[in-house]
Amino acid sequence: MSDEQRAEPAPISWDALAAELAATREDAERRGDADPETWDAVAQELAARVAEQPVEEGAVPAVPAEDEPDVEPPQDPTPPDVPVGEPVPDAAPEPEQLLDPAEVRGGLEALLFVMDNPVDEETLAAALRCPDEQVRQGLTELADEYRARHAGITLRRVGEGWRLYTSDEHAAVVERFLVDGQRSRLTQAALETLAVIAYRQPVTRARVSAIRGVGVDGVMRTLIGRGLVHEVGTDPDSGGGLYATTPLFLERLGLTGLDELPELAPLLPETSSMLDEHPDS
Repeated sequence: MSDEQRAEPAPISWDALAAELAATREDAERRGDADPETWDAVAQELAARVAEQPVEEGAVPAVPAEDEPDVEPPQDPTPPDVPVGEPVPDAAPEPEQLLDPAEVRGGLEALLFVMDNPVDEETLAAALRCPDEQVRQGLTELADEYRARHAGITLRRVGEGWRLYTSDEHAAVVERFLVDGQRSRLTQAALETLAVIAYRQPVTRARVSAIRGVGVDGVMRTLIGRGLVHEVGTDPDSGGGLYATTPLFLERLGLTGLDELPELAPLLPETSSMLDEHPDS
């Protein structure tokens, strides 16, 4: 045996060391010599042997790789293409979704019904949240549908926008309705409003409402539509429109001028009767 082989100590076995330690303890208990000093001596001897001899390979089992907990690496919140320190750009807007053709036509019909002026395709597409091409196709289909069933309305392109109109096929019905409406009698509210305008003209709507004590917007539209009242200017104080009677008003009453209107004084109630009816006035 060579010197190198004699110099290399045998590897220590943990199982053998544990067995030897148990045997030493049992021997000390039999002799009645299990005092702390004895165990200190045994511990010093074992420590010296462990320091001199290498530990047997495989004595202490390693933790298997599959038993190690799976730890995900930290995610970098900053996209790789964005330099550090610069704000992350906003996400791209969601693409416009294609809608059902029937839903597009229904939405277009509802929007065009509430529009007072022609509306362009881009505005309609933004309201429906669908592509412009689908709006153009829906408008064409809607116009063809009205034309095919001889509807009372028609859809026309005017300039850069679209608008609903009454159909030419039913113009006679509309004309007859308007003419008959002109011949119908005025309501009591319309007559009272017309009298206020005739005697206080030019006068604003607000002033007429204050005199009558009620709103007169609907009645004013009726009088303007009948051609009995028209706008003649703007009130410099309030900025509201000033209204007066038309020549048709004089014609219907058989007058040549406003100076022929009857005096109001004889038509007003007596002061005494007013006080009797309204004692708190």
